[in-house]
Amino acid sequence: MSLDHDDFAAHIAGDVVISENPGDSMRKWRERIAVKQAILAREMGLSPSVLSDYESGRRASPGVGFIKRYVNALVKLDQNNHKLLVREVEPKDKTAILSIGEFNEPIKAGKLVEILSGSIVTGSDKLDTDIYGYTVLDSIKTIYALSGFDFYKIYGATTERLLVFTKVGLGRSPMVAIRVVHLKPRMVVLHGPKEIDQVGKGLAEKERIILSLTGMHEEEMVKRLSSLAQIKKQAETPNSVQK
Repeated sequence: MSLDHDDFAAHIAGDVVISENPGDSMRKWRERIAVKQAILAREMGLSPSVLSDYESGRRASPGVGFIKRYVNALVKLDQNNHKLLVREVEPKDKTAILSIGEFNEPIKAGKLVEILSGSIVTGSDKLDTDIYGYTVLDSIKTIYALSGFDFYKIYGATTERLLVFTKVGLGRSPMVAIRVVHLKPRMVVLHGPKEIDQVGKGLAEKERIILSLTGMHEEEMVKRLSSLAQIKKQAETPNSVQK
């Protein structure tokens, strides 16, 4: 399947968000696909000087909303003109999905928090929600390598599922990756951080996602979840995704 707007947008947004210098990362992507700053600024509906300030770091790090506008405008211009992103975006890495399965019977979100020895960050009022499956993802490989289409496949048979992201730092990147694609999980567990920054927390609240943190060992998490589920082969492509 050929890559589309969402594929490229998810890839670039993930790269920008995990960069230590988001402005510099944005500038490099613009230059790599030969889009002039003035043209991109016009597409975004702002002045070239404002765009220059963000790219050069003279303004504070751009927020999620600005990054989304920037990436969408960049991808749109590329697809209307050069179409260089096809050569720039890395091949997809299927090993980003560490484990995926559908639960033998629905499990309450609160019970999953207990099973994974987690702590709730957002959605404490939604712990009675039924969860029907899970996917465990390597967060670094997910942000760098999975296209928008691959993001659809991580939902298995339903979006009413738990996504577990391993190797998480601040917790912002996984939430931004979820933000830029259309399908949203019902629940997210971040493996590693003892706390999450306000951007990640705010995105979870905005998307009405139950968000939890855990420090449980990765292999133990997979073992506990897989014991509750019918495991799906990673190469398997679902016929449809149900909300």
